[in-house]
Amino acid sequence: MKPAPFAYERANSLDHAIELMGVEDARLLAGGQSLIATLNMRLSRPRLLVDINRVPGLDHITSSNGQIEIGELVRYAQAERSPEIAAHAPLIAKALPFIGHPAIRNRGTIGGSIAFGDPAAELPACFVALDGEAVIAGPSGTRVVKADMFYKGLFESALTPRDVLTAIRIPTATSETRTAFAELARRHGDYAMVGLAATARAAGKTLSDVRLVFFGVGTMPVRARTAEAALAAGDVEGAVKAISTDLDPPDDVQARGAVKRQLAQVLLKRVAEELMEARS
Repeated sequence: MKPAPFAYERANSLDHAIELMGVEDARLLAGGQSLIATLNMRLSRPRLLVDINRVPGLDHITSSNGQIEIGELVRYAQAERSPEIAAHAPLIAKALPFIGHPAIRNRGTIGGSIAFGDPAAELPACFVALDGEAVIAGPSGTRVVKADMFYKGLFESALTPRDVLTAIRIPTATSETRTAFAELARRHGDYAMVGLAATARAAGKTLSDVRLVFFGVGTMPVRARTAEAALAAGDVEGAVKAISTDLDPPDDVQARGAVKRQLAQVLLKRVAEELMEARS
């Protein structure tokens, strides 16, 4: 199919992009790996596409004050090659190879994935698991929104129609940081039937600050809070059983909800073993 007619503008600065987003039914174009597909299927019918690929200062990866900041326009492939991501954001590094295929990772952007918030995507779940924060620019200035408050529902977030996500910030990994990532898909590069991004802090022979965030099981990333508490107490079997309470995945084209719940339990066992091994 071909997209419905739309106008196109290339923003030359962040302020220019925010100004252009004042047009009714405007959409931002960054990597376009999700947007172009929805345009072609006419699931999206914007009046205006605002291209921000030439806006300077949005493709940085910097580390300071105990945080690593990843700009909106950092490509997946750029992040895969980044020593800063490998050293300071190991969960992101583990998740990136699961995203699509090389052609997609060459164009897709970190910020675009976070902003789009596909419930079956890897990076929104990592963002929540890492307790990150979104840096958002809008007509009233810049504000910061914590990851736990960023997603509101299916493709709904704290972003307003005039906002531009300029960067995300996540805590820099330390010697106590533990991360694990796993997903199950029919083929590599397909949307995951179920996935899990996990972080924890090693505290002696125990884990603390456990965050288990599933994707592909709801309308947005889902924290398994009962399972988190059980795993922090060292009860892996209890954490696995808690999935029945924490998750209520709907049936979809990938699998029935009951199957997804069972797969989530399988992933939790794998991830728990990885976190425990790293701890010891």
